[in-house]
Amino acid sequence: MGEIRLLSTREVAQFLNINEKMVYALIAEKGLPATKVTGKWLFPLHLVEQWLENETINYPKTTDPLPAYEGLLIIGGSNDILLDKMISLFNRLHPDHVAVFGNLGSLGGIRALRRNLCHIATSHLLQQNNQEYNLGFAKEELGQLPGVINFCKREQGLLLAKGNPRGIEGVEDLAGPDLKIVNRPLGTGTRLLFDRELKRAGIEGDKIEGYHRELQRHLDVGLEVLSGRADIGPAIRAVAGLLDLDFIPLRWERFDFLILKDRFFEKGVQLFMNFLHEGAFREQAEDLAGYDLSLCGKMVLPQEAKG
Repeated sequence: MGEIRLLSTREVAQFLNINEKMVYALIAEKGLPATKVTGKWLFPLHLVEQWLENETINYPKTTDPLPAYEGLLIIGGSNDILLDKMISLFNRLHPDHVAVFGNLGSLGGIRALRRNLCHIATSHLLQQNNQEYNLGFAKEELGQLPGVINFCKREQGLLLAKGNPRGIEGVEDLAGPDLKIVNRPLGTGTRLLFDRELKRAGIEGDKIEGYHRELQRHLDVGLEVLSGRADIGPAIRAVAGLLDLDFIPLRWERFDFLILKDRFFEKGVQLFMNFLHEGAFREQAEDLAGYDLSLCGKMVLPQEAKG
């Protein structure tokens, strides 16, 4: 990760073109990213820029929408091992179509959907009520509720070395000395869940060695733990099963496909959604730990979704 540029209160006020006193109000009321070091507020510039984009409303519509479907299906968003297997199997069994995936994180996928850069977004963003997923984030980013089809439920948690040599029993132990962690990027559902668990335990992530070391895939997190370069990292249970690592469960989550309604019935989208019901796909999940396909392929509606 590159060097983090930190702004002072005066500099961030100039950046946002506001009075310095307003900066403190934005920290308390709007969640402006800030950290206190030696009693002074500092503001990571890249987080301030992300916060500013999140606060933007009335995005202009793109002038270059995706062309009519001609065999290339573009999926963007959250990384998942079972999804990788599904895409590979889909491409093998449907040689006249090509499904490709962009690993953008959950929020990145929704924003790509907003900009008409993909047909399907994949997301598992946990909302403030700790029950619902994705729908509130999608409504805020897209200005409308997209079609939401469940892909799976999967178990999130913490990966540990086999035998748990550091004796870690839960998130609260991450405040211990000499622990090295590895993390997922901002904008991913896994990072959102991990940060909430740290906050609940009263732990400041910045004080943990490796907190800002962000890896793009769940499997990459597992390889860091397996190699001993990290003691712990947030990821799905499937990685623990594949790499023979120990695992501390945090929660089962809902992982969904989001599709704009005007693209929902396009041939490639429907072919991919129908593939969720095929036995050839469902067999892929049988060899992976931490997946539940009981909702797979079903439409998710706000009043029905319980997380």
